[in-house]
Amino acid sequence: MESLNNDFMEKKAVLNNVLILAMAIACGLTVANLYYIQPLLAEIAKTFHVSEISVGAAAMLTQIGYAVGMIFILPLGDIRERRNLITVVFLFSILSLTSMFFSQNIWMLMISSFAVGFTSIIPQLLIPLAAQLSDPKERGRIIGTVMSGLLIGILVSRTFSGIVGEYLGWRIVYIIAAMMMIILMIALRKLIPVSKPVSNMKYMELLKSMIQLIKTESVLREASINGALMFAAFSAFWTALIFLLESSHYNMGSQAAGLFGLVGIIGALAAPLVGRMADKKGPRFVIGISVMVVIISYLFFLLFGFTVLGLILGVILLDLGVQSSNISNQTKVHSLNEEMRNRINTVYMVSFFLGGALGSFLGSYSYAHFGWYGVCSFGIATQIIAVIIHKTAK
Repeated sequence: MESLNNDFMEKKAVLNNVLILAMAIACGLTVANLYYIQPLLAEIAKTFHVSEISVGAAAMLTQIGYAVGMIFILPLGDIRERRNLITVVFLFSILSLTSMFFSQNIWMLMISSFAVGFTSIIPQLLIPLAAQLSDPKERGRIIGTVMSGLLIGILVSRTFSGIVGEYLGWRIVYIIAAMMMIILMIALRKLIPVSKPVSNMKYMELLKSMIQLIKTESVLREASINGALMFAAFSAFWTALIFLLESSHYNMGSQAAGLFGLVGIIGALAAPLVGRMADKKGPRFVIGISVMVVIISYLFFLLFGFTVLGLILGVILLDLGVQSSNISNQTKVHSLNEEMRNRINTVYMVSFFLGGALGSFLGSYSYAHFGWYGVCSFGIATQIIAVIIHKTAK
């Protein structure tokens, strides 16, 4: 008993408010690399003289790269010291962002986009660490706080890249991002504590064990499918938004698309409250509400999407719903097995971002072939499936 108390006090001493804030900021700045491209799609298409579908594929490759990076890098968090691992990933992230800046054709840009995604998995090393160091009774709140940084990063990244892209060109966005990664790498090297590996498994055994996790953990399967559907709806909207705003109906540019990201911060700021609700009422309760919120958001887009107010209300609801679901899903899966936490997180987050990749591609595809109503129909369809899965799951 005394050993357990000492272990808890040690965790509490390490996971103080400064470290939680540092993790939230780190998550926001690194995940932003994935989303700079979305408000810039139209500008990039003009630079390389390609179609909306082709440049939409670059956005999709960024998220596929993220999923692949999680499969092959994230499990290493169970068998390697995480601070050194994070430093190495940062170095490759800096190289990939620099490659985006120097891209001379659409093919080089697509390869670089994949590399940016592959090396932007740092938040998914930090979130399991926060869960590991937290008191189980406060895990939802702490994950919510760290995740709020991640979602704010996703949303502010669009504002940042939209404004910089409008005035300085899309390439400048990526060289600034590379410089921010250098600063962040140095800072995190000092702030993040050394963490001991929790397993001595070999790398290939580690990868194979994730397949077994999928087979045996029904909670993980349900959370992964729900997360994929929610993020598909989220990514479809944000990928297609720039094309709607640049249409003859709005005649706006990438700056306007970026500014819409600021509206979604309202949902991100609610993340700690959602985490507390998940701690008290249970994650399943919050997930059910979240799906309905996303459906309502897409009804706003469908009925009032050609008005600025309709888009603003829809964005607030969409970001709140997706964020709430993601926090609740992560609270569920991080309570399954402490020794497999990074692998469990890998399975969940790979599913989550594969859903996002599919949403990015089908969002641009739906807009190109069926217009704004096609995008809204796709978003609603994902949530109908999510409702069915939520109701039929045990």
